[in-house]
Amino acid sequence: MQSYEDHRHEPPHLEHFRVILHQYMAKKGLRSTDQRRLIVETFFHSPNHVSIEELLAQVRAHDAKVGYATVYRTLKLLAESGIAFERRFGDGLTRYELADDEAHHDHLICVDCSRITEFEEPEIEALQEKVALRYGFELRSHKHEMYGVCPECAAKSALKRGRGAS
Repeated sequence: MQSYEDHRHEPPHLEHFRVILHQYMAKKGLRSTDQRRLIVETFFHSPNHVSIEELLAQVRAHDAKVGYATVYRTLKLLAESGIAFERRFGDGLTRYELADDEAHHDHLICVDCSRITEFEEPEIEALQEKVALRYGFELRSHKHEMYGVCPECAAKSALKRGRGAS
């Protein structure tokens, strides 16, 4: 299971997301079932970057009858309605996080242990705006992912190299 660090400061306003979902489902003629509500609320209170399998395990702790397909369809619904972002960080899994535009963040992803560290960096944001302006580009959104080795994995690797040299 991945490790997760959140360096953002303010949690998203969940009631806002509930209203958006309710309106989207009404427009699409979808009904709100007990299982769907359980999945949505569990997602809302899960750490970011949750996979379908991880969310399913959390949901089944409350209702063992919930199936994989129901969780999958509900996460797709959240993504379609703009409530969740689908993320792929190169580990073969699709992960989901709340689409909170007010708390934009970027990602550092460890290629060894899959740890995802979220961060905010005003200088990166300012530079992106400057680059877009230079090229006359109207920026709508972006995602910034940096892949490398986290400090813990780097230390483990250094220890292994040190033992191999003796």
